[in-house]
Amino acid sequence: MWVLYAFLAAFFAGIMSILAKIGIKNIDSNLATALRTIVVALFAWVIVFVVGSQTTIASISAKSLLFLILSGLTTGLSWICYFKALQLGDVNKVVPIDKSSTVLSMVMAFIFLQEPVTANKLFGMIGIAAGTYLMIERKKIDKKDVKSGGWLIYAVLSAVFAALTSILGKVGIEDVEPNLGTAIRTLVVLAMAWLIVWATRKQKGIGKIDKKSWLFLVLSGLATGLSWMFYYHALQDGLASIVVPIDKLSILMTVLFAYIFLKEKLSKKTTVGLVLIVGGTLLLLVTF
Repeated sequence: MWVLYAFLAAFFAGIMSILAKIGIKNIDSNLATALRTIVVALFAWVIVFVVGSQTTIASISAKSLLFLILSGLTTGLSWICYFKALQLGDVNKVVPIDKSSTVLSMVMAFIFLQEPVTANKLFGMIGIAAGTYLMIERKKIDKKDVKSGGWLIYAVLSAVFAALTSILGKVGIEDVEPNLGTAIRTLVVLAMAWLIVWATRKQKGIGKIDKKSWLFLVLSGLATGLSWMFYYHALQDGLASIVVPIDKLSILMTVLFAYIFLKEKLSKKTTVGLVLIVGGTLLLLVTF
């Protein structure tokens, strides 16, 4: 069942990237992250009370709480960097770099979580790494790109923090009901996001957000909430070295929607890269 949850997490994460790209088009990225997180937090806590897991809060160990908080902090940092990169660069350039966190997460799972290293995982990881490299297009920089060239730095930082999130989240969620763990982490992200907004005085931009942007911010928040819910259900029962790569298949949905709605096209090179990523991920599900 955890494999199904991982695929559902990937589906909603892919939709989220496009909804967020449209929603933050004319909004400060930090403000957009903070607003989206309100939706995610509300959604997460509604689920907690629906399933009744709020009664288990007192039984959470200090270790689990610490790792959930750390996971929330790295999630917040990853989001801030990711949406800043999305605002500055093309979806089809930003997403592959962000998804490179897959390989880093697998390496960390092998080292820190002592998850078994098998031939299919090694070959799958090589395929994912090669595919990610091919999808990172190097284009001639024009005047517009010079102004927004920081997207690459933000995308790389997003990947690093995302990898840390997976490992910290795996440890923190072990003895906690997944929906409750997701909700607790979301509160940490929410607090962090709004502290940054208030520190940079970006809250003044709320009144300038149009109805279309509000709609897409809310929808992206709901998609994120669903993705997180399924992701941490999968992470609790499955291996991080397999759950994380499946979740990163969200790139398929992202690329598809970017092509349909944002008119962003893939070159032959990036298409081969996408095929390698998908093939490498599916290889993780085969044992030999």
